[in-house]
Amino acid sequence: MQLVRRIPIPALSCALALLVCELVSRPYAEMGIGDDRPYILTAQKLAATGHVMYNGWAAAILGWQLYLGAAFIKLFGPSLTSVRMSTLLVAMALAVVLQRIMVRANVSERNATIGTLALVLSPLYLMLSVTFESDIQGLFAVVLCFYGCLRALQATTSRAAIAWLCFAVLTNAICGSSRQIEWLGVLVMVPSALWLLRAQRRVLLAGAAATLAGALFVFACMHWFQHQPYSIPMPIVVPIVPVRRQILWQFIVSFLDLPFLLLPIAALFLPQIRKSRPRVVAVLFLGYLLAAVHPHHVGHIFLLEPTQGEFINLYGLSIPVLQGNPPIFLNTGVQVLLTIASFGGLLGLIASLLRSRGAPPAVDSSSRISWKQLGTLLVPFTIIYTLFLIPSAATYVIHDRYLLVPLVVALPCLVRYYQERIQPRLPLASVLLVGIMAIYAIATTHNTFALDRSRVAMAAEIRAAGVPDTSVDNGWEYNFGVELQHADFVNDPRIVVPAHAYVPTPPPTASTCPMLFFDQTPHIKPRYSVSFDPNECSGLAPFAPVSYSRWLASKPGTLYVVRSTVSPDATP
Repeated sequence: MQLVRRIPIPALSCALALLVCELVSRPYAEMGIGDDRPYILTAQKLAATGHVMYNGWAAAILGWQLYLGAAFIKLFGPSLTSVRMSTLLVAMALAVVLQRIMVRANVSERNATIGTLALVLSPLYLMLSVTFESDIQGLFAVVLCFYGCLRALQATTSRAAIAWLCFAVLTNAICGSSRQIEWLGVLVMVPSALWLLRAQRRVLLAGAAATLAGALFVFACMHWFQHQPYSIPMPIVVPIVPVRRQILWQFIVSFLDLPFLLLPIAALFLPQIRKSRPRVVAVLFLGYLLAAVHPHHVGHIFLLEPTQGEFINLYGLSIPVLQGNPPIFLNTGVQVLLTIASFGGLLGLIASLLRSRGAPPAVDSSSRISWKQLGTLLVPFTIIYTLFLIPSAATYVIHDRYLLVPLVVALPCLVRYYQERIQPRLPLASVLLVGIMAIYAIATTHNTFALDRSRVAMAAEIRAAGVPDTSVDNGWEYNFGVELQHADFVNDPRIVVPAHAYVPTPPPTASTCPMLFFDQTPHIKPRYSVSFDPNECSGLAPFAPVSYSRWLASKPGTLYVVRSTVSPDATP
């Protein structure tokens, strides 16, 4: 009770709002969401055996989140939902700490609460908070490190500063074990804080010793992970020159997605456009048009939000990879409005920054965190984090979930800038926008899980007809669960230990419907595929369609079973 009393009500209200929105969305389904099925299986084996055993898909070390997931399995049973609820607990704690970070960064209590809700009730955060992906747990490591560094800078005694630096190192080292890139807190953010505290010799020496210990822990964990059977090592250096256009394009669409994912804050800068020079706005808008017609862009002739289109996309579903195309959730008109609000807000922010260069900010004299201190903490960390995204941009894609860390970095800066340069209180429009985005987030989270529950029901129907799961392509998330029922690992070519574990899978014949990640699931030889379109592949199979609810949509969605091949034996 004493701890609860010490946490301000506004911070707790952010966590409670997140919980309520998640419960309303009904986030349960006994199948994988994105990458999390192999991760959940690792947690289940840890709960059963006491040992961490990877299964050929984890490029993230997973670390502490496996032990938290195993604890939830012990308490609530081995279902996928019970494991995912461990992530929700972390997401709620993260919301509390984030609100306090913003207050510590000189944002008023009211503005900090609205800003925190803008992030934690966004569609990306709400969706990831009920999966067992490693993004929320990794983000928690960064947020705790950020909080510890701020407290160290604000400490009134050397002893308190040392204690908070040790807190930052310890929490980032432990919680960063879920996702390696978040260890940049120990390796970059804490040294940046030490640079700011360099005048205090005792703090500098003790902090440097703690940072060295944290760095040794990090490298020991990475060494251990590289030697684990069926783990996936991630290269740091990639050949950049042949794919430089792809890398640039990935960073462009990711950058354009940032204001959309923080729309309740970014849109507040939209009115600043009319105060800027027309020439500046014209140049920026021309840059957007050039990006919009870039040949790498697939879809509309214009680059509309959401630009990245992975977890958050125009279908309102998380990674809807089945045969055919799902029904559209965000029509073109809505996408245009979202693009105007988000990109217009970005234009307004840039125009405001250019207009106010050199003007002294209206900072409360009692504040102890200056913009220079905030920049020293966050700018080196953000630059190096961005550089570490280059391998992902070069080899595949910068997933929209990778933007959570830049969002946490940008959020206190945006809200504080608005508070100091525009007006002291965020307008009521920001509260309205938070509510709109929360409704959107609830609907997309619900629709994703409703779709996945229908996929589970469709699989049960096909099994009841005597067709094994290995004869059905039910999307890669479901297929991975099936593959791991018949093998100890996903057949990934990136596996190094043990040597020669990977065995290439013969490609499907020309008469077979294409299947994503067929090489990773060699036990699945599909005779049937689950599809959004009854006319996909070789046509409709004799199974009843299954409908799923779609909140905020005009009609429910429907799944069909189609024949994957044209062979005469493709009958139930």
